[in-house]
Amino acid sequence: MTPTARHLVDEILEEIFLRLPTPAALARASTASPRFRRIITERAFLRRFLALHPPPLLGFAAGVGGFYPAQDPHPSAPLARAIVDAADFTYSFVPKAKSWFGHWHPCDARDGRLLLEASYRFDLETIPSHAVCDPLSRRYVVLPAIPEEMTIPQERLFEFRSILAPIAEDEDETSFKVIFMANYKSKLLTYVFSSVTLQWCVAASISWGSLGTADPYLARPLCNNLHSFFYWDADWRGKLFVLDTCRREFYIANFAAGNHRQLLNKRGHGMIRSSIAVGTDRALEMFSLIGDYGSDALYGLYHTTQQNDGESFNEWQLKNVAALPRGCLYDTVGATEGFMVLRGYQEPHHGLPGNRDVEDLFSLDLKTSELTKVCRVAPQDPTRRVCSYFGFPPSLSKPSL
Repeated sequence: MTPTARHLVDEILEEIFLRLPTPAALARASTASPRFRRIITERAFLRRFLALHPPPLLGFAAGVGGFYPAQDPHPSAPLARAIVDAADFTYSFVPKAKSWFGHWHPCDARDGRLLLEASYRFDLETIPSHAVCDPLSRRYVVLPAIPEEMTIPQERLFEFRSILAPIAEDEDETSFKVIFMANYKSKLLTYVFSSVTLQWCVAASISWGSLGTADPYLARPLCNNLHSFFYWDADWRGKLFVLDTCRREFYIANFAAGNHRQLLNKRGHGMIRSSIAVGTDRALEMFSLIGDYGSDALYGLYHTTQQNDGESFNEWQLKNVAALPRGCLYDTVGATEGFMVLRGYQEPHHGLPGNRDVEDLFSLDLKTSELTKVCRVAPQDPTRRVCSYFGFPPSLSKPSL
């Protein structure tokens, strides 16, 4: 076969493989022949396949060495078991952190990578150590410390948050960026680490006074960062502080307007913290979990939107209310990749026994409002984040670092 003919056959095979329904089916096809595997494992092909078939949710990384795979009857359970066998979620391949606490724990996940922090969990005044790793390939990058001249050493650090930033379409898929947000007494500083330059830089800085508050304690970070946006909640003033991580700009959105004013009136003892799920230039969308801790234990997820008319954001409008199944008390864990993660546990009510020795983790599809149980786990330490881990089968995975 001539090189031209061989190239045409490869292109035809690519189009066939793109039409396979799931990553599991693609993994099986890759075992049929060396030629099939070569085509399927090429980065360019996997990027095309990923655009059509987003990687499935395989489980959750949490705590020191903790990974909770999807369990039957979840459709990702077989792939999740394969990930557990192939990956190292104890991070033993990452050198011990210089922090005196020493243990790495995950604080964010994206594109098959995990962002790790090492700090004493009650110490919010010291910038933690960071590393990015691929638990499948066991590759890692330990990040340098943020230079002291970029910080405000004379001021107290009230709070911080680290996230993996989304990769732009024109960026190399093996590159990554880490965003670190430092909540100082006088201002909010945002740092960005690039795997290309291997350096930190100050990406954005804004004083709390210009955001309408003088107390950084009241700026509560909402723990999700979909679509390149990150949010802080200062709902005592009815405001959301928004960071556009692509433009590296801050702006303010009004929270207590329109239907949200009615939601705020609902939030008595049963109001759970709202989670921003989607942000674009044209709209903000919020999913607010509102429940009743009483005997009925009724929970609903309120989907509200705030459109941008080109000059400013309009009032919030109620788009949908999804009722959650009875029998559990729910709490929000986070949101990523088009899903919200909820934690549910049984609480005694109506004379029935409860069970708080276990928790169920659910994924909620934000487009369809479909709630799916992913796994049952031991109760989680609320001071540690639960990171949703999406990925392909190990046979298809390429090192992400």
